[in-house]
Amino acid sequence: MNFSPVNIMGTMPEIYLTVLGSLLLLMEPFVPREKRSWLGLFAIASLFFAMIATIGLNGKGLPLYQGLYIVDPFSNFFKIAIYVGTIITILFSLPYLEKEEIHVGEYYGFLLFAAVGMMIMVSAGDLITLFLGIELMSLCLYVLVGLKRTIHRSVEASFKYFLLGAFASAIFLYGISLLYGASGTETISGLAAFVQNPGALKPMVIGGMILTMVGFAFKVSAAPFHMWTPDVYEGAPTVVTGFMASVGKIAAFGVFLRVFWVAFSANKDHWTWLIITIAILSMLIGNIVALVQKNIKRMLAYSSIGHAGYAVIGLLNPSRESLFALMFYLFVYLFMTLGAFGIVLILRRKGVEGEEIQDFVGLNKKNPMAAFLMLIFMFSLAGIPPFGGFLAKFYIFMAAVHAGFTWLAVVGVLLSAVGAYYYIRVVMAMYMKDPEETVEFLPNRMEKIALFLTASMTVIMGIFPLPFVHYIETSLAILVP
Repeated sequence: MNFSPVNIMGTMPEIYLTVLGSLLLLMEPFVPREKRSWLGLFAIASLFFAMIATIGLNGKGLPLYQGLYIVDPFSNFFKIAIYVGTIITILFSLPYLEKEEIHVGEYYGFLLFAAVGMMIMVSAGDLITLFLGIELMSLCLYVLVGLKRTIHRSVEASFKYFLLGAFASAIFLYGISLLYGASGTETISGLAAFVQNPGALKPMVIGGMILTMVGFAFKVSAAPFHMWTPDVYEGAPTVVTGFMASVGKIAAFGVFLRVFWVAFSANKDHWTWLIITIAILSMLIGNIVALVQKNIKRMLAYSSIGHAGYAVIGLLNPSRESLFALMFYLFVYLFMTLGAFGIVLILRRKGVEGEEIQDFVGLNKKNPMAAFLMLIFMFSLAGIPPFGGFLAKFYIFMAAVHAGFTWLAVVGVLLSAVGAYYYIRVVMAMYMKDPEETVEFLPNRMEKIALFLTASMTVIMGIFPLPFVHYIETSLAILVP
């Protein structure tokens, strides 16, 4: 292993966050309980520091440590999305942790370490490095899901996620071992060169591809590997649920893209129908089951399964258009999902969790601004113009049409129309019904900042998408020239 200055500088963002996250844990015992918000602000400053370092590395592409790690515009795009999503999560967390009386410094440390795991995932040039990144992210999330140690369902959710995550990790690792046994390499570039050889598609390679796809499908909560999602999303602290549903999913899709578009694009005919099956099942199960949910966190959980199905469509054809559509979709999804969970957070008051759709009844009369922001997020998730969610789905479906999967795009549009019902049901509850109580509540200053960021980005990306289009196009050239 060559620890040259080039290699070390290329991984400085990860080093920064690891060191600062460890420092944050050491600081926690010396910070009074009433000033724990300082730790959150320290975590935000750490993320900004790492973001500046990442922007400074935004070059043409830089393989590090003999190809084990890759720093390029593609990975930097996902890293910046991870920074932004984590910062917004911390802004929501500062008042939420006070309300829940679980304001511990370890929370911010685990958020930073989870972000480091995600960064390793999207930059991994080697399947073992990728596995380490996945495990670092997963272990932190297991702890964060069970943060409410006195709440039965939170502990249950953490235990379920841990057990199923362990099975998924074992399956993924077995897939890696099959690929290594067949090819003699675990680097993504080495696998890409191997599968292009005639006769390379042995049963071991096909088996390894299928098992690694199962591992990725679990991480993005795509059907039929989605069964953990509703229970874990409902039981986890709401702020952690939003982080998992948005930032965690983006990181998982980023590495899903790199592995299957770089390593296995030469034999995509062997996994195309698996992707189609996952997409259809995810859209079908996510949208149909969400129709009958009364708990909004479970509804958004099934919604995230449906959105995973839409996003998976972008994996079908290794083309510039498909890659752009998927990256744009994920970027919009980050803001509208965090925003929707943010509105759920601010409804938390006097023992009322704000997790039932019934809690949104008459919200327009209790807090018109919160109701209007929730309307933006619901309409965007439903794919209604002029919000970012509409353009995101439009790009995904057009990429499918141009790739020759018009029928799949039609299925996606029809199921998207079905899914619009449960989003509009929340809007109707806010605007068409009178509240049963007149209790007023106001967002904290940090919550206002986070909601402003998420709502404004959701609107801007739908009305003025050109700057984001240009940025994404410069980030994808490394995979698709």
